[in-house]
Amino acid sequence: MRIIVTGGAGFVGTLLARRLLAGPVAIGGAAPVSVDELYLVDLAALPPDVAADPRVRPVTGDLPLLLGDSASPHLPGDADAIFHLAAVPSAGAEADFELGMHTNLHGTLAVLDRARRQVRTPVLVFSSTLAVFGTDPATGPAAGPPSPLSDGTLPTPQSSYGSQKFAAEQFVADYTRRGFVRGRCVRLMTVVVRPGKPNAAASSFMSGIIREPLAGVRAACPVPDDTPIALSSPSRTLEGILRAAAVGDGDWGSRTAMNLPALTTTPREMAAAMDRVAGRAVSDLIDWTDDPAIGAIVRSWPAVVDTPRARTLGLLPVESFDDVVREYLGGAG
Repeated sequence: MRIIVTGGAGFVGTLLARRLLAGPVAIGGAAPVSVDELYLVDLAALPPDVAADPRVRPVTGDLPLLLGDSASPHLPGDADAIFHLAAVPSAGAEADFELGMHTNLHGTLAVLDRARRQVRTPVLVFSSTLAVFGTDPATGPAAGPPSPLSDGTLPTPQSSYGSQKFAAEQFVADYTRRGFVRGRCVRLMTVVVRPGKPNAAASSFMSGIIREPLAGVRAACPVPDDTPIALSSPSRTLEGILRAAAVGDGDWGSRTAMNLPALTTTPREMAAAMDRVAGRAVSDLIDWTDDPAIGAIVRSWPAVVDTPRARTLGLLPVESFDDVVREYLGGAG
């Protein structure tokens, strides 16, 4: 079996690559089989353990340019599955409109066109985002507890990142309708806790206020401590991506996009959970600041998500933020 992963050197991409290499995987309702070739496309270098696997084919370069070259010697003719994870995240796409369009929209179109040229139709899993939803800018967030987001809620993105991802979802749906791909768009929640350095996502602080204090380093929280947010752990996110690829077309259904499960919490509750798991007041290292630009983006995202379609596929949210902290400390992320 041959698989392509774009964004293969990123955090989620690396988790996915390691799982794909670890044992048999199911694709599109078929029985699990082992991966023979894994093409990992990214601008960055792969982690050494992933790059060392003889089944891995690193492909380095700009996504639209690489996939737009039908004669590229670095990419296979046909793939059984394509996981399209490459993206410029929220704050980065807001700060650099051209870069966001190039990667998030035109990059997705390049992936879809590459898939369309295949002899056999691949399963294509596209990592979309909660940011396709947003509050009405004329009214702002409603007073009181946040209203639940359902599978039938109409996306109304209020950021360039969310708009680019939602536009890409529509092309995945159309290419699926035309029979070019077997598309599945999974709308990821904010993934916490990400190791390493902060990235250009507006949600980056959600990992930072856990990761840095646990390492004895101060961290800033740019939103009020009672701001409701929806998030997921790395392991539950990976589970959702793999499940989307595994099921048959009938089980996935005719609607290509699906919301993944989320835990609703607040920065205050996250800090308290970190202290409980760590056994000491590490949250004293959090600086509670206010960044209006980040706050506006975060408050535009839904914080309560009801996901009956995901539950039907056996996908459930992480039970508590204590579990998220334990996963991070245990090295699962």
